[in-house]
Amino acid sequence: MSVEAPERPRALGAPIKGPAAIGVDLPRFLNLMRTLALTEFKLRFFGSALGYLWQLMRPLMLFGVLYVVFTHVLKFGSDAKFYPVALLSGIVMFVFVSESTGAGVTSLVDRENLVRKVQFPRLVVPLSVVATALLNLSLNMVVVLVFLLASGGEVRAGWLEIPLLVAILTLFSASLATLLSALYVRYRDVKPVWEVLLQLLFYGTPIFYTIDRIPNETLRHLLMMSPLAVIIQQFRHAVIDPSYQSAAAAAGGWQLLLVPAGILLALVVVGYGYFDREAPRIAEDL
Repeated sequence: MSVEAPERPRALGAPIKGPAAIGVDLPRFLNLMRTLALTEFKLRFFGSALGYLWQLMRPLMLFGVLYVVFTHVLKFGSDAKFYPVALLSGIVMFVFVSESTGAGVTSLVDRENLVRKVQFPRLVVPLSVVATALLNLSLNMVVVLVFLLASGGEVRAGWLEIPLLVAILTLFSASLATLLSALYVRYRDVKPVWEVLLQLLFYGTPIFYTIDRIPNETLRHLLMMSPLAVIIQQFRHAVIDPSYQSAAAAAGGWQLLLVPAGILLALVVVGYGYFDREAPRIAEDL
């Protein structure tokens, strides 16, 4: 009578079947990501009396400061229609990028015990952070739309572009979070460097100013090479009011939108490619 030898446990950090970052079981991957994101979202407000309102405070406080400075002190933006709503929408989208990438940088290191002890597709970790930030963005977007209607705005056909713009914004943030999380495992200088780059991204994106206020046409076109700038500008045009230039017009023609589209595609390819290459060794490198 033959006795089958027990199956040997998979070695820590050994490659899983299929792409190391995702695996071959996509439903399981998506379920893991959803579970981690919802758990993080619930824990964030656990024991808090105000709950989600604390999450809303950050963009609202930044909005309040910038609104007072640029409309009452510097008299900047007062001639733009629905400027407070445009300012708030830009802040909300930037906070999403900042939150998802900022937490994404350290996501693998912060979950070291989980990553070292459990074998699962590693890409779940940074993407669950982005998914948690996406839940916050969705709630904040409702506030932006309510604020717009309360300010005299109206429901427009351009609102149909909101899901597409949010999807592109999420892809942009997820690509950055994926790349940064893998880089941070090996290079701990990534976090302070990214914090500086986030500040540059904030001032180099038409958030507290409108793109038409930039007097130099070349500089306007240069700023519109950023995928984030394109998303924010198109949101203002399609959702807030047509008086704001479309992303194509601000960039100098739809052909020039191929530049930020190419940058986004490069981020997706490089981010996933590098993460997938490093995924089998992440447990050992932590």
